[in-house]
Parts: sequence; C-alpha cells; structure tokens
Amino acid sequence: MSHLIVHGGTPLSGRITPSANKNAVLPILCATLLTKQPVRLRGVPEITDVKKIVEVFRKLGSQVELDFKTGILDVHHRDTHFDPATDRLPEEMRSSIMLVPGLMARFGAARIEDDVKGCTLGAREIDPHVEVFQRFGASVERHPDGLVVRVVHQADEEGHSGRLLANDHWTDYASVTTTENFVLCAALADGVSTLTNAASEPHVQEFCNFMSLLGARIEGHGTSKLKITGVQDLGGADYTFTEDFHEIVTFLALGAITGGNVQVKNGAPEMFPLLDRTFAKFGVQIVHEDGWSRCVTDGPLKVKEPFTRNILQKVEAAPWPYVPVDLLPIFVALGVKAEGSVLFWNKVYDGAMGWTSELAKFGGHAFLSDPHRMITFGGKPLSPAEVESPYIIRVAIALLMVAASIPGKSVIKNATPIRRAHPNFVEHIGELGARMEWVEGD
Repeated sequence: MSHLIVHGGTPLSGRITPSANKNAVLPILCATLLTKQPVRLRGVPEITDVKKIVEVFRKLGSQVELDFKTGILDVHHRDTHFDPATDRLPEEMRSSIMLVPGLMARFGAARIEDDVKGCTLGAREIDPHVEVFQRFGASVERHPDGLVVRVVHQADEEGHSGRLLANDHWTDYASVTTTENFVLCAALADGVSTLTNAASEPHVQEFCNFMSLLGARIEGHGTSKLKITGVQDLGGADYTFTEDFHEIVTFLALGAITGGNVQVKNGAPEMFPLLDRTFAKFGVQIVHEDGWSRCVTDGPLKVKEPFTRNILQKVEAAPWPYVPVDLLPIFVALGVKAEGSVLFWNKVYDGAMGWTSELAKFGGHAFLSDPHRMITFGGKPLSPAEVESPYIIRVAIALLMVAASIPGKSVIKNATPIRRAHPNFVEHIGELGARMEWVEGD
C-alpha cells in the first residue's frame, strides 16, 4: 500500500499542464486491436492500467514500443495471436472488457473474467456489455473460470473470422464503457448500427474522434444517438491525446481550496460552462484565457445561497452533460471547506458516498442521507488528521485536497488509487508549492 504524507496550509500557485484522460487513453488503446496497421499515440500517461494493457499486447505477440518520458507509444498488431482456451485478460482492470471487440474481430473469440473490477463504487455489472455482444450476434458462454465470447457467424472464403452483425440498440442508461464497446463492435460489423441513449462525455467524444481517424464511419459525436456504418478494415493513425478535464478541474479546485492562484492548460473550455457554474456555487470564479484556465477567489470560500428560500444549494452528478460523477468528490472537498451547506447527489453509483467518517476525522461535518446523497455543513474548524481512502480515485484526491488546505501534517492512508489514474500527480502539485511525499507500507 502507498500512503501520502501531506504538509498542508500552503496556498498553491503556478502553471501546470494536465496529463491525458485515463478514460480516453484506455478505450483508445483497446481500439488499436481492431487494425493491423501501425498506430502511434502521443501523450500516453504512465499509469497502472496502461502498463497492464501494454503487457497484454506483448503477451499476445503484438509489437509495442513505449517511452513514458516522451509519452509516445507505437503499437503494431500485425502478428498478434489469441487462444481463448489459455489466454486471459486482467481481472482487476475493468477496462479489459473493451479488449473483447478487438479480439472477436481478429480471432472470433475472447475470454474474460466474469467479475472485472475497477474502483469500489458499488454494483458495476457486466450485463450491459454481455447484451451488446449478444446483439451483435456473438454467443456468451459461462465457464467456471470466466466467460467465453464467440462470433457465431461462419468465416468468409478467405478464412477471416465471421463478422458481427449490425443492430439497433437502446441502452438502459448512458454508460460510457458500454457505449465504447458498442462502437468497437459496430466499426467492423456488417451493416449500419445505431445506439440510442449513448454516453457523450468528453472522453467518449475523444474516443470517437480517434476511431474516425482510423477510418470508422461514426455519426452523432457528442450526442445521445450514434450511427455507425461498418467498414471492411481500419487503418493506422498518429494521434495526440488532449488534456484530462478531470485533472483540469482538480488542479483548479486545489488552487481554490488552498487560497492560491493555479493556472491550468485547457484546450477545450467549451466543455466547462456547467463546471464553471458549479465552482461558482462555492464562491470560486473560473476564467478561461488564451488556452489556460485559472481560479479566482475573494477571501474564504462561501456557499452561494439559492434564490429559492428554504432549500439547500446542491450539486447533482449524473452522466454527461450533468456534472460528472467522477468529479463529485472534488466538489465535496470544497463543500467541507466553504461556509454554508450543500447537498451532493450521486445519481449513478450506490457505493461512492460512504466516506463521511473520514471527513469527520478532519473535523468536517458531513451527513450521509442515503447511499446516493450527502450533505456538507462547511466552514467548520478543520485540523490535520490521519484518514484512510477507499479504493476510489477522486475520493483519495478529495481527502488530499482537504489535507492540503489545513496547516500541519496529515496522512492519507491507501492513497494508491491516485497513482492508478494520474501519473506524477504529487510531483506536479509540488511544482505549485505543495509539500507532499509518498510512503510505502502495510
């Protein structure tokens, strides 16, 4: 386990360039399996899940060259092989389920664990993915040690694996990974596929842009309805990732909660109007100028009172274009610090709000109304503490934010999830004046 020592109380200031978005990098890496042409990716972050997918590629015989210092990854799946009887995908990484469409397209079959995991956010079933595979004409067989997914259509005269069949699908909810799996299946399927209630987060849009660069025919980028016309083959690409809007928000929030002045490189401010308004609920103004975003505060943080009397200020998080649920903990940290009360509502996950006891160790007042809703009573005196993070990336960062705003030494135990998503995160914060260091231990 990795613990984080935080010496708080220093206003953070300076300029910083975010890393690429993990939630764009991973599906794009998985998408490279769909082509036998070389692909170059620029700005690849040094995170755990990237290393795991690269290791899978190497075990399957793909050519991979990766230099984290330059962020350049070259991958060529020309000589890739896969045997569903022996080859496995990593169980501990939820994004491994997005390798299935590429394996089906190349080898007609894939094998996955039936309990692929990610952050401990509550129930995260794989049924929506199984349904997508089945709708494209694949069979899904349960075995004692996993699931085998097979293309049931006959191979063509040249011996290529049978193609998946296009279909129209309407998902139960706008799931990011399910949307990406649908696009991955549809790209080489036989016919025209449509997906209604598609996810449209910025990282989904970036993923669709990359697929189009490979030659996929996708209509409806950024909307809740996608139309994909299957093609025979996909080509290569040279692609540079954009900045992670999660990191942009996090660095801005770190500046705000510590009373500093942080400027963050941001090439897509058009994605930020709702996020800017959410910051404003805590007395923080976000200014976008010349490709950079910065936070502006006027004294201590204070919750903006709603115009309607007798209701709480609130932040509702749900699939895009709502406030992203992944960012809700960041705003919870602001809520603990800012004077006033705020209702936070996670409309997606049922196990992501149960960390109020850790906030209490700092002296923060937070009440868990139910598995989806939390109320913070901010502006109370806070003191350094030793807290323990659940395995949720931005909860660990939210606890770090609270600690950074309090003079003195705090400890964030089990802060490992930060490393999973954000390479050199602590080092980057150090460039802004933070005093933090990792400690390895049980």
